Amino acid sequence: MKTTKTLSVQFIAQAAMIAAIYVVLTLIFAPFGYGEVQVRISEALTILPVFTPAAVPGLFIGCLLSNILGGCIVPDIIFGSLATLLGAVFTYMLRNQSRFLAPVPPILANALIMPFVLKFGYQVPLPIPFMMLTVGIGEIISCGVLGLIIYAALSRYKSMIFRPVS
Repeated sequence: MKTTKTLSVQFIAQAAMIAAIYVVLTLIFAPFGYGEVQVRISEALTILPVFTPAAVPGLFIGCLLSNILGGCIVPDIIFGSLATLLGAVFTYMLRNQSRFLAPVPPILANALIMPFVLKFGYQVPLPIPFMMLTVGIGEIISCGVLGLIIYAALSRYKSMIFRPVS
């Protein structure tokens, strides 16, 4: 019983830390993280479900709070956060595959969902396919490039950082 309780405390602590880091990174780099051309630096953290399942709720809550604190409209708060959640869930599902597949789910989720939020929520006059391209490029930079840098740094210490408490 004690082990289960300890693990759940660790899970909550990891999720909370990931959410907090996501919020801080999003708000610090806000000029780059919102709009039709966006590179949300915090999206690099979407690689973390490869290391811990606690990253899934952590990323979702972090994105949700970032969108609320960033002054986003309700559709962006809802669908932007759901795009990050979908990306995190599918990254977790791909955790045992090639590391190069891990960033693909958040890139696709955001590139497919966010242009509709931008078009119909924010009334951005650009064509949806063009915004899929611009959002996708931003996600490739944050999730693909920066995410894989984080992966390389953490994979060396995976057993120390994300090991269960005994």
